Amino acid sequence: MRRIRAAALGLALALGLGGPAVAQAPGAPPAGALTGTLGKVAQGGRITLGYREGSLPFSWLDASRQPVGYSVDLCLAVVEEVREQLGRAVAVEWRPVTPQTRIPELLAGRIDLECGSTTSNAERERQVAFSPVFFVAGTRLLVPRESRVRSLADLAGRTVLVTAGTTNADAIEALIRRQRLAITLRSVPEHEQGFARLAAGEADAFATDDVLLYGLIAKEPGGERFRVTGPLLSYEPYGLMFRRDDPAFADLVNRTFRRLAASGELRGLYDRWFTRRLPGGERLDVPIGPQLAEFFRMLGAPD
Repeated sequence: MRRIRAAALGLALALGLGGPAVAQAPGAPPAGALTGTLGKVAQGGRITLGYREGSLPFSWLDASRQPVGYSVDLCLAVVEEVREQLGRAVAVEWRPVTPQTRIPELLAGRIDLECGSTTSNAERERQVAFSPVFFVAGTRLLVPRESRVRSLADLAGRTVLVTAGTTNADAIEALIRRQRLAITLRSVPEHEQGFARLAAGEADAFATDDVLLYGLIAKEPGGERFRVTGPLLSYEPYGLMFRRDDPAFADLVNRTFRRLAASGELRGLYDRWFTRRLPGGERLDVPIGPQLAEFFRMLGAPD
């Protein structure tokens, strides 16, 4: 069975430290014949992955400051497929991104694949491309445990934090406008800052994807003093993000996901990051929903 993490090569190259050039395997396409992302990787011998520093359990830094998570493992599976198609060693270079920088970094060619918690939607698809959906979340509210807030309307006259550059921020802003709520909306650059400012009493709620809020409760000191509340305020299907108009790389990404789904590895990765203990000892206990489970089954079914 092919491993998600190419232990001998992937970990050795995790910091982007490439070794000597390795000859292409017989039958591999010549680098000059490739275009798009595959051509770029074949030419330079490395692929740059964009990661998030605090989007547990999708993409964050572990105790040794290495990127880990569900999305990270999915990206590494794509890298393995790239290595096999090119028939050569490919170094992995890691580059941190935020919700505000992830799309510009991709479009500028500074990253080749984004491994985070990014919502795939029609507006973004005018700029970038996405892998098949691997998680579905929705915007909800994080409030102090003793708070009486149960919905967005309960926050009239109060302050709500959102992460800049996210679909959550757009959804909350639209709801405030539509419902004519007198809510002060303030943005933070990353989810962890939102939690910290809420914990410091600088706001009455923090709004982002529910699964990320559960991750903050599990990871951050004092997380037990907060709770997730209210109905879903948006629908957020996640995908790995890469450049548009690159059919060869899009086919490779889709092929990777179909292989993982057919072998059961995709479901296994879900369970690893959502139902078992995480590297830092946290546990989310978020079993897969029936809709996502069925999507994984259909993704892996033969045509």
